[in-house]
Amino acid sequence: MDERDVETFLSAARIAADLATGSEVADRWTDESACAGMTVGGLAHHLVGQAVNTVRLLSAPPAPEEPIGLLDHYARAAWVTADHDDEVNVAVRESSDAEAAGGPGALRELVETTLADLPGVLRAPRDPDTVHIPWQGWSLSTHDWVVTRLMEMVVHADDLAASIEVPTPEFPEDVVTPVLGLLAGVAVRRHGQAAVVRTLSRPQRAPASVSAF
Repeated sequence: MDERDVETFLSAARIAADLATGSEVADRWTDESACAGMTVGGLAHHLVGQAVNTVRLLSAPPAPEEPIGLLDHYARAAWVTADHDDEVNVAVRESSDAEAAGGPGALRELVETTLADLPGVLRAPRDPDTVHIPWQGWSLSTHDWVVTRLMEMVVHADDLAASIEVPTPEFPEDVVTPVLGLLAGVAVRRHGQAAVVRTLSRPQRAPASVSAF
């Protein structure tokens, strides 16, 4: 990864970590979050988990397999079109809540360790420059993996902020731009180009929703 991409990811991870470890989250740790069926603490862990998994996967050697494309990743991933109560989504909520059982203090320790490890793994050379995603069974380019995690952090930061009734954090432009590009790309594949263009420019002809997920 080039230095600009490293700094972009680090800035997003720090913003997410600051929100997840704040006193407002700790005070409502066991309340249900804006993500129905997941506690505030579970959602905080899920948010921080994007950086945790980046450390984990970038610490592993890359697989020799050819990476798939970024939008193909979302076309293949089962959770994208799964219902709220389908097994793949229930498993995410349950595992996040289980991780939250240690309480806010354990999350703060995890954040401290993760933020200390991130710069080194992000800057380490990879050959091939890919990341294998074991729970999916395929690889992405390192750049595309990072974009997927940026999207998760931006979206779930909004979820967490809504859960504790605080303003959603503002992410830098270099974080938000690739996230919006990804969301728009997935939305176009799901709803068609005209629907997305109309939603952004001609609301009088726009469909009810062009949600990416």
